[in-house]
Amino acid sequence: MQKTDAKPLRTVLFCAGHDITEIENAVAANPDSMVIDLEEPRTPFPENERVKARAVVNEFLRRPKTNSTQYFVRVQPPSSGQTLKDLRAVMTPNLSGILVPKVQGPHDVHAADALLTCMEVDTGLPAGSVGIYPILETAQGLRLAYEIAMASPRVFVMGGAVSRFGDIHQAVGFRWTAEGRETLFLRSKALIDAKAAGIRYPVSGMWGGRRDDIEGLRTWAKQLRDLGYYGMMISDPEHVPVVHEIFSPTDEELSYWQDLDRLATQAEQNGNEMITYGDPSAGEGFVVHIAHVGSARKNLAWARDLGLVN
Repeated sequence: MQKTDAKPLRTVLFCAGHDITEIENAVAANPDSMVIDLEEPRTPFPENERVKARAVVNEFLRRPKTNSTQYFVRVQPPSSGQTLKDLRAVMTPNLSGILVPKVQGPHDVHAADALLTCMEVDTGLPAGSVGIYPILETAQGLRLAYEIAMASPRVFVMGGAVSRFGDIHQAVGFRWTAEGRETLFLRSKALIDAKAAGIRYPVSGMWGGRRDDIEGLRTWAKQLRDLGYYGMMISDPEHVPVVHEIFSPTDEELSYWQDLDRLATQAEQNGNEMITYGDPSAGEGFVVHIAHVGSARKNLAWARDLGLVN
């Protein structure tokens, strides 16, 4: 998987690697992607339980695939010395990529890349077919987000991790709020660094509120979309429809983009001097410039990647 091949992942649904029922429930929710967790699906998680979980995940990943959901596995970080044990269990044709947790810098991505290259050779998978999704949950990782995204062509998705009381909280020390002001800079920096590194569709972290607070989730997801993210991590299969709705263009947006594309195409063919659109008092949008057309066409490409337009 390469950056240029990446499709938008509106949902990145986490499920526990030791629980086949939870994995199957995640599949049934039809997210754009799901992460089967082998790093820390529960606490404690001793090695004998990891061995069992790897067998569960291996059996699942070898089943014939009947959906379009992309499968990722969160493995133990290269710094643990245990990554290879996880990779031996999950390197199958159905694996889209691995989540690398607690990334400190490019060296962690280099290590993961090298291990994947060896495992692709060993398992007969095409070279470079397994992607890397670095999780930015350390202060150093956030500081070096651009360098991390550029460390390997396998890095095709990345963004700002958010957690109410997890690793990113330990690293930064913020107090979580539903409004998210305390993480706005972190999410913004990660977004700009990811885009500058060629990540087409950055993905942000989870909603930290109650699972039954759907309006809170909706507000949070809309804030992320307004900021420029194309998806987010989630932990509840029931949240998939809401999050997909927020991270999809509206009918009104699609109509506007298609109108600008059509008007520009006609003007290019007919040699019209100026394109206008809508109400003269609308401000910037009335006189259509090439930048507006470029934005519309880029957004239509996003909609095509989602399968919403031809």
